Amino acid sequence: MTNTTRNAGLRQMLGERRREIRGEVQRRIRDGRADRPNAVRDDLELSDADTQGDIELALLQMRAESLTRIDEALVRLDAGEYGSCDTCAGEIAERRLRALPFAVRCQACEETREQEQGHARRLAQRRSSLSLFPDAVSP
Repeated sequence: MTNTTRNAGLRQMLGERRREIRGEVQRRIRDGRADRPNAVRDDLELSDADTQGDIELALLQMRAESLTRIDEALVRLDAGEYGSCDTCAGEIAERRLRALPFAVRCQACEETREQEQGHARRLAQRRSSLSLFPDAVSP
């Protein structure tokens, strides 16, 4: 498969994924506006509705971030940089790009990054647990 054919296929896949996500975001926004009931609710119902609203908002934010990442991937594709690892400059496997079209690192570099983040998180947790006053709330 030539690079041009590969890029055309990836561009099509990114475009389709972008349309799907954009449609889902627009549908969720439209449905969220239509689902606002006018009935009087008790505190428990309001709390449940608030929680559901928070979940919907978080999902919308995640989808919006995905759209941004897809747009960035399309820019990289136009610049001839799509499919190259930002860390090692090696090629990102097409299988990985099909599963995660906005991947910016190859699998090996991503695993290393995740291990480093996990290590940093564990260190931070260990430091906070070594506090002389673990129950004290900082100002």
